[in-house]
Amino acid sequence: MNPRTKHPDTAKLPHVSQVDVALLERLFDRSPDVAFFVKDAAGRYVAVNESLVARHGLKSKSQVIGKCPRNICPGDFGRIPTEQDEKVLRTGRPLVDHIEMQWHRPHDPVWCLTTKLPMLDSNGAVVGLIGFSRDVRASVEQHEIPKDFARALEEFEQSLSSEVTPAWLARRAKLSSQRLARLTKRLFGLTPSQFITKSRIAAASRMLRDPDQSVSEIAHACGFYDHSAFTRAFRSATGTTPSEFRTQQIPSAGTR
Repeated sequence: MNPRTKHPDTAKLPHVSQVDVALLERLFDRSPDVAFFVKDAAGRYVAVNESLVARHGLKSKSQVIGKCPRNICPGDFGRIPTEQDEKVLRTGRPLVDHIEMQWHRPHDPVWCLTTKLPMLDSNGAVVGLIGFSRDVRASVEQHEIPKDFARALEEFEQSLSSEVTPAWLARRAKLSSQRLARLTKRLFGLTPSQFITKSRIAAASRMLRDPDQSVSEIAHACGFYDHSAFTRAFRSATGTTPSEFRTQQIPSAGTR
């Protein structure tokens, strides 16, 4: 793509210049194992890289721009990412390292780790999203990631229930503890326990930016048994307490 090509839809995204989008496209066009995208407040593609175009069996970016995932990919492969976008745009909550199956060209599904971040204007309103899906096929074959494993991770990410342990994940994924450990290590570079803790802390760090929720409420929502356990785990992972982290993120926030 010519870096001077204009992106008229970027006018809908405050603080995102045409130069920014052009540079991001040029960067991600050199990453064939990553599908990169920017979308507007209606979930329509504003910018994509060549990999995203190719994995849908299309010829050019113009066939993607202005459309939603459900418009370019049939069935669940189009419905699920569209619903993800709608949730991020509605709630302002990011989707981070979500494992899912996607097309890498028609009839060639692969597993990906998807991250989607909301884009905010100066008033804090969600005006779009930016993200990418990174293929994991280079290190893990498709058949090595059972669908029950993906469903178990999604159930955990949605609930963050305190009942979730490595044994719980293994049961839900219908895997032995040993195989579960191998999968989380290859996908995330973590043991099952480390993955569970990382997911809880990541969710908590996002929620701490909301001054309307107390630290105790966040601890409970993220699956920690009490405030003290949450504080210990958070300090161990980040080097700071939840209250200190909140103060750094929201200077005017108190220590609720």
